Amino acid sequence: MSKYIVNIQFSVDEDFMRLVPKHRAIINDLILKGLIDSYAISAESSRGWIIMNARSKEEILRELEKSPLFPYFDIDIDQLMVYDSQIYRFPKMVLN
Repeated sequence: MSKYIVNIQFSVDEDFMRLVPKHRAIINDLILKGLIDSYAISAESSRGWIIMNARSKEEILRELEKSPLFPYFDIDIDQLMVYDSQIYRFPKMVLN
């Protein structure tokens, strides 16, 4: 599998907000299955970023289409060449 970054732009209205709990349940399930490494939504703009593991961009779209918020999304997907993070490092040693 490869890693992809999914850039999402969306607009928020009352219907969108009513669908958020169901959307979050789907995102949580994808995190537990290991398909999503990280999920972030901006507090200042209607944008989000998801790091996903998949075989193709089409597979990512199939998974995200399950969200009730999918019709609100303008999605751009790029395959990553490098993805590094603190979570992939050894824990810091603490000397007592």
